[in-house]
Amino acid sequence: MDISSAVIDSLHPLEIKVLTTLGARQSETVLDSEQLAAAAELEPSQFSMAVEWLLAKGLITIQAETVTPVVSLTKVGEEYYQGAAPIERVLSAARDAAGTGKRLTIPDLQSHDGLDPSDVSKAVGRLKKEGVLLIVQGGCIETTGRPSPTVEAIRLLLQQLHDSSCELAKFSDEHRRVIEDYAVKRGNAKEPFRVDERVTRAFRLSPSGAVAAARLMKQGVAEEVSQVTPELLKDGSWRHKRFRKYTISLRAPRVGTGKKHPYREFLDTVKTKLVSMGFQEMRGPLVETEFWNMDALFMPQFHPARDIHDVYFVKQPTHASVIDESVLAHVAQVHQHGAATGSTGWGYSFDIQRAKRLVLRSQGTAVSARTLAASPSIPGKYFSIARCFRYDQVDATHATDFFQVEGIVLGDDINFRTLLGLLNLFAREVAQAKEVKFLPAYFPFTEPSVELHVRHPRLGWMELGGAGLFRPEVTLPLGVTVPVIAWGLGLDRMAMVALGIHDIRELFTDNLELIRTTRGSF
Repeated sequence: MDISSAVIDSLHPLEIKVLTTLGARQSETVLDSEQLAAAAELEPSQFSMAVEWLLAKGLITIQAETVTPVVSLTKVGEEYYQGAAPIERVLSAARDAAGTGKRLTIPDLQSHDGLDPSDVSKAVGRLKKEGVLLIVQGGCIETTGRPSPTVEAIRLLLQQLHDSSCELAKFSDEHRRVIEDYAVKRGNAKEPFRVDERVTRAFRLSPSGAVAAARLMKQGVAEEVSQVTPELLKDGSWRHKRFRKYTISLRAPRVGTGKKHPYREFLDTVKTKLVSMGFQEMRGPLVETEFWNMDALFMPQFHPARDIHDVYFVKQPTHASVIDESVLAHVAQVHQHGAATGSTGWGYSFDIQRAKRLVLRSQGTAVSARTLAASPSIPGKYFSIARCFRYDQVDATHATDFFQVEGIVLGDDINFRTLLGLLNLFAREVAQAKEVKFLPAYFPFTEPSVELHVRHPRLGWMELGGAGLFRPEVTLPLGVTVPVIAWGLGLDRMAMVALGIHDIRELFTDNLELIRTTRGSF
């Protein structure tokens, strides 16, 4: 079989070493990985690369492949070797208790440092099965005085495998069963033994590889250099060198340059666009009182959104020390009887202590409420990129913490049509959505209210958030007498559409490949 000079010239020095070694030992028919690497005087990593290249080029073939299970100790196993395995500790504790006449129960064992309940349960079950332990009246553990084959086997195996490994087949049947019972498995990584598969291959030259090896050995292998130096030119030694070939059609190696996280870049772009539209940024705390998070938004204190299954409560401290008394009093009156808003209120006794309860901010509208109470400019446009927290089941479109783009526009000529125009603008400019629709909705603090939906190219129609015209019960107690439109849209979902991401969890991934390759259309 003929082989082109181009193929010979393209061979790497490591490939040449493997080919010539196989060519010189053709009488041995096949050589396994260890024999071939040693004969070629190559490190394991060098040998592995050369073999993969030669297999891809069809110059060598795999004659045979042997898979051998090999046992070694895990990090946990090394700790057990220095100390004791849980089953050893359980048996030792039982014998100590028997020697002193003390009562020993399973809760006593579980209270020992370093012993998990699952470790204790597994150890006691194994020792009971072997007849080493008994569970007597009152749930007490007693030892029968018999030796434990498992404990003895584990200790012996720990000593044999310390700083070494061994083929599984070399152990007795009894020891193999112990190894399999206490080996690392999926969902149970805290075990002392690991069984890995060691793959040994035997190689031989293919017909084209035999031709290449013969030509290389006949013509000799000159020293390979990668560049011409003044010394080579001066003494003419370049004539006897083999220059490394360059393939200009190969792609250059990718350089992982620094860049912003795609979602961080998206958030910065949203902020830039809103500022360029004349919006001012508003800010508020992540830990908020129920007053600003709900009461100031005309959400009654018996509203289901205040349940522990919907909002995160702060454990310590539980309450804020003070809230602006004048605003608090006005809001309380609106809740109780409507005050001067034209409303009848919710008709219940307002709990001031409940209003001071601390929670993690569950909606960006809390920032809008604080802004309205701080004498905003009229007319005025405000926005906030607010981190919010809600108790939720995590899936492709839901997370327990998320960003909302919150906004309000207030002025004498503001109306619901203004709101719909802005929402359509946000959906198309920020989320890069191609299809947008509005659906009627209900929120305690807006009337009329609307939900904004966009079509994700893969997930279908997806809600971005709610919006509406603030009710007088919200604006008047905070000192605002002009119409106010407000919205709270899920930035995470908007980013999914803009970045072409199909799972909300990928927005916060540490997968560098995904981060490097994700490109936004913004």
